[in-house]
Amino acid sequence: MRTDARIEPGPAIATGAAHVQRQEVCTAATVRRVAAMLDLEPDELAAAASLPRGWHFVLLAADTRRSALRADGFSGLGVPMPDLGLPRLMLGGRTVTFAQDIPVGAAVMRSSAVQAIARKTTASGPMAVVTLAHELRIGSQAQAAVLETQTYLLLPPRANGGDAPEVARDAAPAAPIRAAHLKTVVPDETLLFQYSALGFNSHRIHLDRDHARTVEGFPDLVVNGGLSTLLLTEFLRRDLGVTPAAIVVRHIAPLYCNRAITLAADHVGGRWLLKAYDDRHRLAVDMEVTV
Repeated sequence: MRTDARIEPGPAIATGAAHVQRQEVCTAATVRRVAAMLDLEPDELAAAASLPRGWHFVLLAADTRRSALRADGFSGLGVPMPDLGLPRLMLGGRTVTFAQDIPVGAAVMRSSAVQAIARKTTASGPMAVVTLAHELRIGSQAQAAVLETQTYLLLPPRANGGDAPEVARDAAPAAPIRAAHLKTVVPDETLLFQYSALGFNSHRIHLDRDHARTVEGFPDLVVNGGLSTLLLTEFLRRDLGVTPAAIVVRHIAPLYCNRAITLAADHVGGRWLLKAYDDRHRLAVDMEVTV
């Protein structure tokens, strides 16, 4: 994309479509289901005092009506995602601040809004950057327990008929991955389905292999951006024993179903730097963690 892309003001969006408030409950049943998805002991996690940091995604689940879904099936997380005539969507990044833990069993007020829409003209055609902002407040507390901002890229159809710019499968992997802490995971169709179901995320690139390949041009189902973030925060929590105060995540390249993902972590200058690499050792996600 050109670095001198022209940004145009986004269109006005009706208040009802741009802002959603819901009362959610951080139930033990929901915690058990997330634990089961991660192959952890469900009852042990459900009996914990608070929701593990990073698991709050279940409290941002969409409830967009089927008739309001985008053509690609994406519902938005907490607030409906606009279409803008751009049929492809990818997660660009997220920032999350954890001000306090959410007790298991607590009532939570969720506020989600379309914070900004920026249209751009690039060498590849028109696109838009949509920013969603979320707040989770415990009961009637004035201070938010969790603040999250997500950035999505809305893109035009692939000009070359759907072929993704995939590196040839017989190409040599990139250089070996080096980090103080390494772990490999392989997300399968069941994991993608369960994560999508817990967040009520019906984006077809995660669920419909034919759509992912023939319409979007990917070689296989795409791992949810939120799932790759969760894998990194769980690596931080379970393997490194670190509790994050804030995270900043950039999604650089897609990760695919049934292909190994290497999680890497280094402690640098008082912060944790985590990365996720694909099966060819290419950087896909990076995360900066404040503790």
